Amino acid sequence: MTTLETLGVRDSLQFLRSPRLQERVFIKNLRYNHEILEPYIKQYAGKKIGGIHVTESGILAAAHLSGPGGVKRFFKTKGRKSNRDAYGSSVKTYMKRFGGYDLSEVIDY
Repeated sequence: MTTLETLGVRDSLQFLRSPRLQERVFIKNLRYNHEILEPYIKQYAGKKIGGIHVTESGILAAAHLSGPGGVKRFFKTKGRKSNRDAYGSSVKTYMKRFGGYDLSEVIDY
């Protein structure tokens, strides 16, 4: 099952044609990843791992890139293993680039 299917998208063409649907699915995925990674957010946010200052938004951005499993692997290896996508972007890069954003409008605390 694809991520889109997991999030309730059955028609990928409709998804591609609808920025509104893309945004709703993005937020749904953000909340889904937050729920899965909440223990890691609580444990690691504010710490420095693998040379990266870890924040909640950085963790969730990295999960968007490599899924929650890639983020968990990063922490389990203390930042030594950092998945990369087909374009060479890494979990570590996403954590650094997207760290420090306020997610209070999209995450229910």
